[in-house]
Amino acid sequence: MSLEGKVAVVTGAASGIGAAIAGKLAESGANVVVADVQADKGEARAAALRAAGHKAQFMRVDMTDAASIAAFADAVQAQFGTVDVLVNGAGWGTTHPFWEGTPDLWDRIIALNLVGPMRLTKALLPEMIKRGGGKIVNISSDAGRVGSLGETVYSGAKGGLIAFTKSLARETARYSINVNCVCPGPTDTPLMAAVPEKVTEALKKAIPFRRLGKPEEVADAVLFFADDTASYVTGQVLSVSGGLTMAG
Repeated sequence: MSLEGKVAVVTGAASGIGAAIAGKLAESGANVVVADVQADKGEARAAALRAAGHKAQFMRVDMTDAASIAAFADAVQAQFGTVDVLVNGAGWGTTHPFWEGTPDLWDRIIALNLVGPMRLTKALLPEMIKRGGGKIVNISSDAGRVGSLGETVYSGAKGGLIAFTKSLARETARYSINVNCVCPGPTDTPLMAAVPEKVTEALKKAIPFRRLGKPEEVADAVLFFADDTASYVTGQVLSVSGGLTMAG
């Protein structure tokens, strides 16, 4: 697979799964925009990729803020023109009973996991349409496919991202734009490190492979969708969960 000469934007790319995706796309030849709200970590990730001989630069974006997203999209297009690959990777949630959540928390979770990706996609899509091609990969979650105990609002937002993926794929196929979705299961990330050990161990026992996923394994799935190898694949949802969820 080769993304040589392509421009790829990856949100949430400062750490975890997003960082692995940025690395995988850069290794495949793409000029990667490492996008994140965390400037220090984002700059460090981009610098590490450049030190390894790849093309990467950091650009800050707050995916919960409409003005930040608009400014980011303008800056990206001013510097690079059309984006070839957009990976909506930024995401976050908390674990607690639904009735203990607050509307402010709901708004933040929905903004980051659903509305933000929609806003950024809308901002970058017109140039893709004009050019007649592009790849959009949304990072949802198996929580959005089958639900997740204590993550009701997060699951709802991620489920919305899946529906958004499928509907947008129908709308943009005529312009040769592929829109697909990757759903990670429990993955060894900084966010997972905050989960109590007994919960992590229970998850491992429930996963057929008896281990957490690696961020690089999710990145491999994203690379497939970003490459022309998947030129006839659109509107699809791929679970990378070690077999934890086997629903269609």
